[in-house]
Amino acid sequence: MTAFTTRPELAGTFGAVASTHWIASSVGMRLLEAGGNAFDAATAAGFTMQVVEPHLSGPAGDVPILAARHDETEPTVICGQGGAPALASLERFASLGLDLIPGTGSLAPCVPGAFGAWLTLLRDWGTVSLRAALEPAIGYAVGGHPIHFNTVETIRSVEAQFRKEWRTSADVFLPGGQPPAPGVLFRNPVLGELYGDIVRHAESATGDRRGQIEAALNYWYEGPVAREIGRFVRETDVHDVSGRRHRGLLTADDMDGWRPGAERALSTEYGGYTVFKCGVWSQGPALLQALNILRAYDVAGLEDAGPDFTHLVTEVLKLVLADRDAWYGDDPGAPLESLLSDDYARARGELITDSASLELRPGSPGGRRPVLPTLLGASDGGGSEVSPGGGEPTFADLSGVRGDTCHVDVVDRWGNMVSATPSGGWLQSNPIIPRLGFALGTRLQMFLLQPGHPNSLAPGKRPRTTLTPSMAFHEGRPYLAFGTPGGDQQDQWSLQLLLRHIDHGRALQSAIDAPAFHTDHLISSFWPRSFQPGVLALEDRFPAATTAELARRGHVLKIGGPWSEGRLSACSRRAGVVHAAANPRGMQGYAVAR
Repeated sequence: MTAFTTRPELAGTFGAVASTHWIASSVGMRLLEAGGNAFDAATAAGFTMQVVEPHLSGPAGDVPILAARHDETEPTVICGQGGAPALASLERFASLGLDLIPGTGSLAPCVPGAFGAWLTLLRDWGTVSLRAALEPAIGYAVGGHPIHFNTVETIRSVEAQFRKEWRTSADVFLPGGQPPAPGVLFRNPVLGELYGDIVRHAESATGDRRGQIEAALNYWYEGPVAREIGRFVRETDVHDVSGRRHRGLLTADDMDGWRPGAERALSTEYGGYTVFKCGVWSQGPALLQALNILRAYDVAGLEDAGPDFTHLVTEVLKLVLADRDAWYGDDPGAPLESLLSDDYARARGELITDSASLELRPGSPGGRRPVLPTLLGASDGGGSEVSPGGGEPTFADLSGVRGDTCHVDVVDRWGNMVSATPSGGWLQSNPIIPRLGFALGTRLQMFLLQPGHPNSLAPGKRPRTTLTPSMAFHEGRPYLAFGTPGGDQQDQWSLQLLLRHIDHGRALQSAIDAPAFHTDHLISSFWPRSFQPGVLALEDRFPAATTAELARRGHVLKIGGPWSEGRLSACSRRAGVVHAAANPRGMQGYAVAR
């Protein structure tokens, strides 16, 4: 389909990188130009995003990664999602008088998984040295980078918290006592020096590339970094969104020996493509469930900015996200096989009518009774109050504080491919650890403090994350890597990209630029958790006839700005030609290809 796009449809033969920040994309291409592969490029871009997008991810955050070698028939999942501390239990939070895990502060960190996941990708899949992968991040941390307007706005949103409570963060993010001006060089020399120390330690330990990466992992999880994290958490009272100060639960012992797992990806067939996602500890299977239901419809025959397409996709999303809220979690008893079965998809699809559902309707796979999270923050569609820094740092509507997570896609000239969604450890999540230059994450907030649910809190367990990279294969080979930030909206926007690309024939940039939407008819994954029945958020670029018909069908419409939905990026390769596209929304993401 030929359509106007905000940017050229990038194409080439050598390689492509697309991410949520132009510097990270350029760094990834630098690694490809130097002879590295897609896994080297993604690693370098991932560490760079920690520096140039500190409001979106950090070293102590999380990252699920889909990695595919060009000659393999499925990708591998590298699970950079750490588990709950040994001290984190339902009983412990009950003793604190809390019915939700705070969305900020030292009660909310899991074992930091991002560092280990990126280095695992580099060690087992990459080719370049530890120094080569970390040098760009070190350079931008020590020498500075032009700070983006969105980062500055996030700093301003938590400035009062920094001044009053998180003084160590003020020391870093309020240089000279004030938020930095957009575009000035911003530095985090402590973080840069930490990464430099890690490289020097690794190189002094051995001359072997793999051994150096192992030494870096040891330095982080068994050495000085783990000890300093444990000391800071043990000794520091941190003010959080509960309005109280708490000391944390994470210890050096929790980090000792932790390494990311490698897992098989889940998949389904759709339109001649095999679509892969992470496991039921993520929200990824929801996209697979949605595709299973949509196979019964003539999606290609529906105008993708029309009311029938928007209504159908929204109603499907309501069903699969209700299943997510009832059934997903790091629990071997989660009924995944039933949820992804054709029979279950047909039964769920039969619930869809021409009217908008206002019910929360999880299914009963295998006849089991669903258990939903307690709706402590339920609302009537008007939204709920959110404290600065609580939950995902931002929402779909970019008129608020911008950002929320990162994403990077890479494909190289051989056809190797990566899709990764790093997040957590944001500047607004926790105070900066002064000797390390970064903040801890808050992913523990996604657990439920109620027994009997697949996502109930337990020591060592992974929280059910919203982070959800995507990949599609065609004819048994890697074809498309794609994804987006956006919390509960990630798989909603990714689904729209995929449908517009496969069913409507849109090129990647056109699929990303097309008017987008999301539903809030789900239980929010983040503090303070809310449910907004029937709410459908639309960019105001949708035709008036579409919005009028959707309102007639009973959707509770929330009309946003013309470019307010999503931050998708994507890379593809077929028949030796690579393509790349990135989102214009937020004026931050970029793609490069040649």
